[in-house]
Parts: sequence; structure tokens; C-alpha cells
Amino acid sequence: MRGLYTLLWWLALPALPLRLWWRGRREPGYREFRAERFGRYGRLRVAADNPLWIHAVSLGETRAAAPLIERLLREMPSRAIVLTHMTATGREAGRALFGDRVMQAWLPYDIPFAVRSFFAHFRPSAGLLVETELWPNLAREATRRHVPLLLVNARLSERSARGYRSVQSLSRPLFAALAGVAAQSDADAARLRELGARNVVVTGNIKFDVVISDAQHERAQLLRERFGTDRRVFILASTRDGEESLLLDALLRARSSLPARTLVVLVPRHPQRFDTVAELLDARAIRYARRSAEATVSEATSLVLGDSIGEMLAYYLAADVAFVGGSLLPLGGQNLIEPIAAGVPTLIGPHTFNFAEASEAAVAAGAALRVADADDVFAVGGRLLDDPVARETVQQCARTFMATHRGATERLWGWLQPCIAGDSRRNHTTPAPGATREGAG
Repeated sequence: MRGLYTLLWWLALPALPLRLWWRGRREPGYREFRAERFGRYGRLRVAADNPLWIHAVSLGETRAAAPLIERLLREMPSRAIVLTHMTATGREAGRALFGDRVMQAWLPYDIPFAVRSFFAHFRPSAGLLVETELWPNLAREATRRHVPLLLVNARLSERSARGYRSVQSLSRPLFAALAGVAAQSDADAARLRELGARNVVVTGNIKFDVVISDAQHERAQLLRERFGTDRRVFILASTRDGEESLLLDALLRARSSLPARTLVVLVPRHPQRFDTVAELLDARAIRYARRSAEATVSEATSLVLGDSIGEMLAYYLAADVAFVGGSLLPLGGQNLIEPIAAGVPTLIGPHTFNFAEASEAAVAAGAALRVADADDVFAVGGRLLDDPVARETVQQCARTFMATHRGATERLWGWLQPCIAGDSRRNHTTPAPGATREGAG
């Protein structure tokens, strides 16, 4: 099965540069350092021996990994960190968060020659894969070179698990190749163990340990001043293809039920869709401003298109109510922990299987409210915008919820540190204090 998988990569190889060029039309980052995608890293040199490699595929994983990376930089300052990504938004977020404190590179495509070149060039002592980013040839080469791969902050929905089960001849050796797994929840751990993962512990979700910097607060203050400090601000965040049309049509129906002068801020999940969403606004004759214009929003403007990158926390901090997208349609939802951490009353739709445990816990705790559809987004959101007591109740529940769930980074560090300290090629799998062991599988 792996041979067939590799053959498909070889067949796709001639088209890969064209794909990067095409994606680079709207996201220029895809056209940068393209040789790295094929294992050519001549311009990069790791100054220290024994580098630690961390892979955060995209924007969400990069932000999620921030508490762990900051801990590594603080506790192991002599250790070089190579941070890899697959998406332009992930790489840009890594640059904004860590600057030159880490070395950034593209993870190569999962073609044997490119993967071999990656390991030969960086010679990592261990690899930390954030959440669920697994590649068969990458795992095989790591095993061949005795580089332990550790899956951290791991999550695996039941839907994804079914997909892996359908190709067990390919996926089971992949999970078995992992030296250890730190899962977000008992349910994630059980699914990973069933698929062949060994040495599984549960350390919690490090996204709960998000730290909001002074810079983010300052940026949020600037945004709020541009939006209007005396206006209510309702953010529709991380929306996905198909959701904006539903939300904009619902907004036109709901305008009379929202508090007067409410400003809606619409932030699509993917930057390459900013112009597409602008076309949807034009088609509905909705008067809007673009965040990228860097201008104060006029009173006559009812909507701002959040066409910027790296400002999601600032958007949340500047809002009175937030809706988290990816959840109106069966897309699995986006990260709801960030707005809860920012203290903004948070709405989520019916489809949150990518964050099932966190979503259910947040709703049960009153830290988030679930809505049925796009019309319900504005019905519930409008009531919250109009009722400061209701907003404060949700905010207090959010503070309690966050306080209850913090500490995953500490538990993860307690498990991880022995695995990567000193000769990190040794496979340590002692659970952290407070972590739970799921067994060898």
C-alpha cells in the first residue's frame, strides 16, 4: 500500500511546482523558498548540534504550539529549534510569534528523495508533530534514522479515525512508528491506540494555555478605536467557504433585530478567499470597509472585512460577541478556545466534531452558546449585544472554564522533557504527573 501511495506522489511530482505557483496568486508565501518543498535547504544552516524539529502544519497548529515552543526556548536555550509548516499562513504566524528565535522551513512533500534530504540536512534528534500531521514516508525515514517521532497535543476525531481505518495497511504502520503520543483527551487517546499508536498518555489541550500578549491587547485597542468605541462589535470569525453566503443573507434579514449601529466584522478563515468574500458583499450591496485599508470605519459602514493575517486574537479582544465559523456547515469547526480566553461571549454552530470535547465542555459550562443556523447566529448574538448582564454572565463562566482547563503545557512538558533531554534518541515514555496512561496497544 505504501508503494502505491509513493507512486501517486511520483506521478503528481511534475504538477507540484505549478500548484505552488497557482496558490501563490493570492498567497505569495507559497512562491517563497519552493526548493525546500523538494528537500533542498542549502540556504539554511543549523548552528547547534542536536536540533529539535517541530512540525506545525498550518496557522491553528502554529498558534497552538506557541506555549510549548516558548517553554522549550526558555528551558533549553542552547537547543536549536527547526519549525516546519505546510501552509503560508502557518509560516507567517511562526515568523510573527518567534522571529529569528527558531529556524523556519517548509516540510518537504512526502516523496522519499525529499524526505531523505530533509533528515540529512537538519539531522534532528527528535521530531514533535503537533496535533495530527502524519506522513508515511516521513515516518519510515525517521524510523530508519532512529529519530523518535512524538505526536503532541494530539487529537483525532471519529470521522478522521474512520478514514484511517479504511486504509489500515498504510495507516497502522504509520501510527506504530510513533515513539509516543500526548493526546488531548481520553477519547482521542482511545482512537489513536486503536489505530496502532503506542505509549499514549493524556496531557490535555495546550490551547487552553494561550497567553495573550501586551502587543495583542495594544493591537485590539487600536482596532476598537477604528471600529468605534461607542459601537457594538460582532465578529464572525474563521468562516469557511459556503458559510459567508449563509451569514450575509441572514444578516440582511436580521438587521432590524440587532442593536442600532452594530458593526459586524467578517474574518474568513483562509486569506486566499478575501477577494471572493468581497465579491459576495458587493453582490448584496452591503457597505463595507477592508481592514487592510488601515482606516477608521465610518458611521455609515455596517461591516468590516477582516482581510488581515495574525490578528485573530486582537479581533476577539476588540469584540463584544463572537461567532466561530467552520461550524454552520459540516466542516468540523475552528478553535473556540481563543475567543473564550479573550473573554468574549462565544457562539458556535452545530458542527464542531474537530473540537468535540472542548465544544461540549464549553457549552456545558456556559462558556459558549450553541446556535442552530445562520439566523440563530444573529438572534442569539443580538440578544447578547443588547444585554450587558447576559454578556457578563457568559464571560464569568468563560473565566471559570479556562481556569479549570489550564495546565496542559505543564503536564506535556513533564512527559516530554525526559524524551528530548540529553541524548534524545532514547525512547522515554514515562507519563507526566497527572497524565493518564492508555497502554501500549
